[in-house]
Amino acid sequence: MLADQYYLIAHEDRTGRSRLHPRATGLGLAAALLAELVLEGRIAVSDGDLIVLDRRPPRDALNHDILDLLNAQPQHRDIRTWLAFLAQDSALRVAERLMRVGAVELVTKRRMLGTTQTLYMPNTARQRNAAAWASTRVANMLVRGMELNVTDRMLVGLVVSTGLTRHVMYGFENYPHIYHALPSMIASLPGDLQELVECTEALVGSALAVGRR
Repeated sequence: MLADQYYLIAHEDRTGRSRLHPRATGLGLAAALLAELVLEGRIAVSDGDLIVLDRRPPRDALNHDILDLLNAQPQHRDIRTWLAFLAQDSALRVAERLMRVGAVELVTKRRMLGTTQTLYMPNTARQRNAAAWASTRVANMLVRGMELNVTDRMLVGLVVSTGLTRHVMYGFENYPHIYHALPSMIASLPGDLQELVECTEALVGSALAVGRR
């Protein structure tokens, strides 16, 4: 699933911690979850509005929950409002989906002063290898100039819009042509997915600007 791949890229496989400001990660995951519904033909995005096209429940439980939420609030159509709302718990919800398929485990770590921290993270060699492959797979396709399907192009769009490009391309700095190709790759996305990428980038920028004040 798109959001699962983004989650694994956005979190350190050894610690489970987000590579980004948590707000940026949440927005990236919220966009990925909405993009999953776009790719299934359940919703569309046009001129800043979210439109439900098909109310039938998706097979995936998390997609089902989100579509139910969109169906229950037809008066709210602004895509930025939905991104901001879903970003509040998107990391937790995607992590729980990953845990259900055995990609991560719930780990509790003891911190100073007796407090504890709960993380969802790869906890075995197999899980860590799979998590690391999420970034490596994308980088390899970009370096080789392979044709990416729409899901992978959307994944690249979210990587770029939330500031994960350097992480994905770590170790491939000698391929500057890739960076020049990224804008056209994003521009090749369907219009509603392009809007999702653009709105996500704008919201991440705003969130980080507020955080610096």
